[in-house]
Amino acid sequence: MEKLTGHKKIKTAVFISGRGSNLDNLIKFSNTKKSPIIIDLVIADKKALGLKYAAKYKIKKKIINYKNNRIAEKKILLILEKKKIKFICLAGFMKVLSANFIKRFKEKIINIHPSYLPKYKGLNTSLRALNNNEKFSGCTVHYVGTKIDSGKIIIQKKINITKKETETSLDKKIIQEEHKLYPAAIMKIFN
Repeated sequence: MEKLTGHKKIKTAVFISGRGSNLDNLIKFSNTKKSPIIIDLVIADKKALGLKYAAKYKIKKKIINYKNNRIAEKKILLILEKKKIKFICLAGFMKVLSANFIKRFKEKIINIHPSYLPKYKGLNTSLRALNNNEKFSGCTVHYVGTKIDSGKIIIQKKINITKKETETSLDKKIIQEEHKLYPAAIMKIFN
């Protein structure tokens, strides 16, 4: 990964599908002096709630119709090229990127996942951990590879599961840790 020279921040896009709490957190982080990235674009696969943060911080946003994956990715690649985006953060983006797309941004796409990988790839991670009587769950920031939630791990955080834990309470604990972990992963990559 390229080192930062001077004060030039790396132009970054965040891809979302949901409420955008990690997007909000990443924007706040990117606006700090120490941040190596600047968020220049938000891409969503639908009218996601999180788009309100792009509007709030006056960041360009695009909603991409995903009826056809190949066409959608072609559109996204053109936008990324035009905006000179060098780095991508997935934050609750519910579409799987093609091997071709990933290759274009080799080791320049990262994702945050609400489990302590390699356990519980995919969806409903907290519920699955609870159903299996796990002692802990967690969150992981990893590079995006061609297999779901299987890219090289950058940083992880373990979260204890209490006896009275519910899916909602565990999700809440995980998202709070994600908000610390995502910026820490970005600092680790660029320093």
